[in-house]
Amino acid sequence: MTLFPNHKAYNRMYKEKEMTLGLHIPLENYHWETPTMEKQVELSQMAERYGFTSLWFRDVLLQDPQFGDPATGQIYDILIYLTYLASKTKEIALSTSAVVLPLRHPLRIAKEVSTIDNLFPERLIMGVSSGDRRADFLGLNVNHTKRGELFVESFHYLHEVLNKDYPTINSSLGSIHGANLVPKPTKRIPTMITGYSQQNIDWFAANGDGWMYYPQPPHLQAELIKRWRDLVETYHPGIFKPFSQPMHLDLAEDPNEMPSPIRLGFRAGRNTLIELLKIYKEIGVNHLFFALFDSQRPVEEVIHELGEEVIPHFPAHKVEI
Repeated sequence: MTLFPNHKAYNRMYKEKEMTLGLHIPLENYHWETPTMEKQVELSQMAERYGFTSLWFRDVLLQDPQFGDPATGQIYDILIYLTYLASKTKEIALSTSAVVLPLRHPLRIAKEVSTIDNLFPERLIMGVSSGDRRADFLGLNVNHTKRGELFVESFHYLHEVLNKDYPTINSSLGSIHGANLVPKPTKRIPTMITGYSQQNIDWFAANGDGWMYYPQPPHLQAELIKRWRDLVETYHPGIFKPFSQPMHLDLAEDPNEMPSPIRLGFRAGRNTLIELLKIYKEIGVNHLFFALFDSQRPVEEVIHELGEEVIPHFPAHKVEI
């Protein structure tokens, strides 16, 4: 049984024992440089035409050379830029990986995501996390060591204010009595836990609508997915909660080049990539999205080849709502 029988973007992306594909913004092979953010509208529209089911956005405030990860997200604010690309596309899901709850007040998040959902109904998939970039925490004077506690408190506040009418909230983050969020979402927004978010696996099996975890070799990912699904069945018998993961991809020109590891993913030819993706599907990955940051080929060329040759093996699910 699914938690979201009438949510269009969710149902195009997620189905038990099946897998679809998405892309990570920016659609650019910037490697260790700063993204230029050029042609993102055209490439997003191209991805949508080919049948990719999602675009994913990061929540990064500051460029921090000390972090060890050069990524600066998509440069622009996660929710503002997501809204911009939503206005330029028609049905592809706009997904966050992830909104850092300790760095944003949950009432503000609720207002923003509910507004997005009203302007672009049933297109938002909300990944949330506790965050890990110390520079962002220092910049906002938020205690990095307490981010796990802040995440839980913010998560519950956000859930209450989004999904209940006139909720009663008493929190260190604020109180609500006899007031209600406007607008409310058109439908409940799927909320996915990213990583562990400083919690244990029981917590997000019980509380999240799904789980997104970092890329691992298939045999390790299989063990983790099985453990998580067993716990989901314990807390919510008969309920399907999807598993998602990113994968950095350097698509080789030789379609038969065997997969070789790169940072957070693989270099592979399209034919061997298809076989690798089938393995991830078999172990229980329901949605996988490519980050093309480390690609050696022009991104437009890669999206075209993936769309023509790979997407037909993992198409968007048909939705009749």
